[in-house]
Amino acid sequence: QVKLVESGGDLVQPGGSLRLSCVASGVTSDDYVIGWFRQDPGKERRGISCISATDGSTWYRNFVEGRFTISRDKAKSTVYLRMNDLKPDDTGMYYCAADTAPSPEALCRTVNWAALDAWGQGTPVTVSS
Repeated sequence: QVKLVESGGDLVQPGGSLRLSCVASGVTSDDYVIGWFRQDPGKERRGISCISATDGSTWYRNFVEGRFTISRDKAKSTVYLRMNDLKPDDTGMYYCAADTAPSPEALCRTVNWAALDAWGQGTPVTVSS
């Protein structure tokens, strides 16, 4: 059973930076893709950035590309999301998710997010002055 634990969310001023962490346990297959999803109030949860456990390939939602960087440390079983130049629109609850998927894009763009194999409890990010 895959278990995910997120941390790193905080209150930050516009233009600031944060690094979110997702510690994964129980991942036994290299076919897993791990990603960061965000749920805005009144909206569906959607993928922001995802990374392949196999080859480290990545995918980003267009409005975070160039500002966010996803990475993994296999020795620590941890996936990070470095968030730079944060904007008020980046505010939300950030969740880590994992499942087998043909690509990071496939995981991040899924509309069937509720059926993904594993979710963390979420970590809140607030961007405000």
